[in-house]
Amino acid sequence: MDASGRRSNGSNAELLRDGLVGHLNKPVHTRTPSGEAIVILPASEYERLLELAEDAADAAFAEKALAEYRSGKGESLSSDEVREYLAEPTPLSFWRKRRRLTQAALSKQVGISQAYLAQIERGKRVGDIQLYRRLAGALRLEIEDIAPPVDEHPPGRTSRSSRKAARR
Repeated sequence: MDASGRRSNGSNAELLRDGLVGHLNKPVHTRTPSGEAIVILPASEYERLLELAEDAADAAFAEKALAEYRSGKGESLSSDEVREYLAEPTPLSFWRKRRRLTQAALSKQVGISQAYLAQIERGKRVGDIQLYRRLAGALRLEIEDIAPPVDEHPPGRTSRSSRKAARR
């Protein structure tokens, strides 16, 4: 232990041998074999910290949305529009229709085929980030409003540039 009473270079075996496992209701400061400082937490404390971080992120998002709404920048939806939004296969489909654009008009504006846009709207394909930027710009939205979550991969094909980026 160092001068502060923290474990400075312990391994799990040393923790067990030294009887510190019973004290794991408090954080244990230690170092990895390579010298990196780490803290061992009880799972319940880790989960509590995750929840606090998520709550803080949610609060920041809500604060930003409220500020945008109050400034007139944010767009609000009626309960009927929310139902329509949820009924669409993708947010892109909802927003294109809300902007009263046809697939042909939007696809021409962003430089892709109407068939490709239809596949993206149905969630059958995913475009690359540049395409979602162009679509968001054409629809006067933020990219987050229409791009699928990063961890979501549809069963269909992705664009060639998306596949190429994934190999990098």
